[in-house]
Amino acid sequence: MNSIWIDSVKGNLTFDTLNKNLEADVCIIGAGIFGMTCGYYLSHLGFKVVLIDKNTLAGTTSFTTGKITSQHDLFYSYLNTSYDMHFAKDYLEANEKAIKNIQDIIHKKQIDCDFEIQNSYVYTTKKEEVDLLEKELKVLETLGYPAKFTKHISLPFKVEGALCFNNQAKFNPLKYILGLSKTILEKNGQIYTNTIAIDIEKDKKDYAVYTNNGNVIKAKHVIMATRYPFINVPGFYFSKLYQSTSYIIALDTKKDVLEDMYINISSPIYSFRSAKFNGKDILLIASGNTKTGHDYPQENPYTTLKNFAKQYYPDCDVLYEWSSEDCISLDKLPYIGKYSNLLPNVYVGTGFKKWGMTLSNVAANLIVDEICERKNPYAYLFDSSRFGLFKNFDEVKNMVVDSTNSLLLNKLKSSDATLENIQRNSGDIIELDGKKIGIYRDKDNKIHAINPICTHLGCLLTWNDIDKTWDCPCHGSRYDALGKNLYGPAFKDLEIYQ
Repeated sequence: MNSIWIDSVKGNLTFDTLNKNLEADVCIIGAGIFGMTCGYYLSHLGFKVVLIDKNTLAGTTSFTTGKITSQHDLFYSYLNTSYDMHFAKDYLEANEKAIKNIQDIIHKKQIDCDFEIQNSYVYTTKKEEVDLLEKELKVLETLGYPAKFTKHISLPFKVEGALCFNNQAKFNPLKYILGLSKTILEKNGQIYTNTIAIDIEKDKKDYAVYTNNGNVIKAKHVIMATRYPFINVPGFYFSKLYQSTSYIIALDTKKDVLEDMYINISSPIYSFRSAKFNGKDILLIASGNTKTGHDYPQENPYTTLKNFAKQYYPDCDVLYEWSSEDCISLDKLPYIGKYSNLLPNVYVGTGFKKWGMTLSNVAANLIVDEICERKNPYAYLFDSSRFGLFKNFDEVKNMVVDSTNSLLLNKLKSSDATLENIQRNSGDIIELDGKKIGIYRDKDNKIHAINPICTHLGCLLTWNDIDKTWDCPCHGSRYDALGKNLYGPAFKDLEIYQ
C-alpha cells in the first residue's frame, strides 16, 4: 500500500540496521513525526540522540492527510463542557504555537515540503447541525479566537454552514521528516531503521533498550514514539486507548482543485485538501472512522469514496488509495509525558486522535521541556498519569466487552468458514482438529496459514477484506495477509503454519 507522500520523496527512507551496542543521552523509539521532532529539538540542544524504527522513517506519518491545524473538529465546546474555559484556551494556544513552531523549523532549515498557509473549515450540509457550529463559535469567541461562520466555501456542493480557522497549514509530511532527519544527522544524531525495540529495562541510573538483533542501547532518557506504546506494564495504555481506521483516495479532478481544507461534523465524515504531486495539483478525500478490527463497512470504503468523488468530479482519475490507523484515548485527549511514575525518564506521546501533525509538535515540546527540567504551561492538559477516563463509561464498557470477546468468547465459538469457500485474495478463520487457523488464499490460489492470535496480548484476530490484513479487535495491532506485523502495539510477526 502506497500513498502519494511515499512516491513523492526522492530521499531514502531507510537507514542502516543497528548492529552494535550504543550509548546515548536519549534513545527515541519510533521515527515518525513525533519521534523525529523530538530528535530535532534534542539534537539541537546538544543531546546525544539515537532514533530507531522497526520499519522505515515515517511509518504511520506516510499515510496521513498532512493537515496542520488547531481545528480538531468541534472540540472546544467539548473541552469547555468536560473541563472548563481555561482548559480549552490552553489547548487552543498549545496547538496554535505548534503550527508556528513547524513553520519556523521549515523556514529556518529551508525544508522543501510544500508547506502552505490555508484556512481550515468544519462544515455541515444538515440544517439541524448549524446550532452545533454556532455553539462552537460562541466558545471560540469567549476564548478570544477570531473564528468566522460562513455559508460560502469552495466545496462543489451546498453547505448549511461552516466554521473557519484562518492561518492554518498543510504540507508533505514525508518531505518534512526527511528534512528533520538531515538536520538530526548534521547534529551528530544517529538514525537506524529495520531495528525493533523489544524491551526496556532499568539499568542502574540509566535504561537499556533491547533490540531484536541482540544489540542494546543504553540511555539516560527513553522516548516511546511508537504511536501505540509497545510496553504493556506498568503504563497499561492498552486499557485506555483504541485504534480507528480511516480511508483516503488521491485523485486528479481534471478541474481546478479546492482552496483551503475541509471536514464535516457527522458521519459519514469527509475530509478534503489539495496537494502537489508530480507537478500537478490533486485532491485528497478521506473518510471513515472504523474501530480497527470491528464492523467493517459492507461496501468497500474505497468504492464509497470513489462514488462520492464521481458525483462532483465525473471525469476524475483516482491515482492512489490507502488507509490510516490512529490512536484515540477514551477521553479524547492525548497522553503526553512520563510513561509511568515507576519508570522515571521514560516518556510517551500517544492518542493524537487523527490530528498528529500538530499534536506531535505539542508533544515533542512537552517531552523536551521535561527532559530539560523546564516547566511547560500546557503539560497538565495531557497528563499521562491521569485517571479521569472512567467518566466516559460507555467507551470503557465497550472496550472491556471487545477484549473479553476476543480473548475468550470468540475463541470458543465455532467458525463457519471452510477452506473451500475462501475466495482468491481473501481470508478467514477455519477450524481444523478443534484448532483455529487463519487462512489467506492469494491471487494465484496458493494457501497461506497463520496462527490467528495476536502476539500482543493473545486476542483472536479478524480478517480485514478491505486492506487484506489480520486486525486485532482488542488493541488495534495489524498484520499483513502473510502474518508480518504492520502496526503495534504488537511488534512480533504471527506464527506461520506450513
